[in-house]
Amino acid sequence: MLDPDKTAFYIHLFKGIDPADLPGLISATQQRQLEPGDVYIREGENSPRLAYIKEGLIRCYHINEKGIESTVLLRWEEQIVASYDSILLGKPSRFTYHALEATSIVEVNYDVIQKLLANKPVFEQARYQFVLDMLAQSLERIESFVLQTPEERYLQLIQDKPDLLQRVSDKHLATLLGITPVSLSRIRKRITSRYSR
Repeated sequence: MLDPDKTAFYIHLFKGIDPADLPGLISATQQRQLEPGDVYIREGENSPRLAYIKEGLIRCYHINEKGIESTVLLRWEEQIVASYDSILLGKPSRFTYHALEATSIVEVNYDVIQKLLANKPVFEQARYQFVLDMLAQSLERIESFVLQTPEERYLQLIQDKPDLLQRVSDKHLATLLGITPVSLSRIRKRITSRYSR
């Protein structure tokens, strides 16, 4: 019988994958448990790993030359986490990915998938869709900084994942939104006063 978590991982990863290819792919996956603070992908590592988050939260961050840490993205349940640098460009990751809480993942090596599904037209289509999804997520993040105010980005985050506010520190949320913790506090006060009238 096929493992439902691993099946969900591949269906989510490669939309339109042939069910006949699932058993071979599933054998290439492993389930892992990350504890809070565990590093999943380290900056400078060329990591071909892809993970489907069953439960938990992973933060991607960067530390600049002045030692200032910025949250680049957050990934939570039913999302894929991977180094965009390594998967799309074949380069070492510019970011560190670590668990913010106990996190259960289903993981596979992208290089192994490519070998298993070499010369299968359906895989090429699925892989193309996966790469497009990764690029779309990156563009969405960039566009949010161009087209939205920090308050709009905050409201969008609340709409997308309301429980994130209880799971992530204000410091990490602020840098994700591109603002300071003080600015985040002001935004919250404005929103609260607007809805308490």
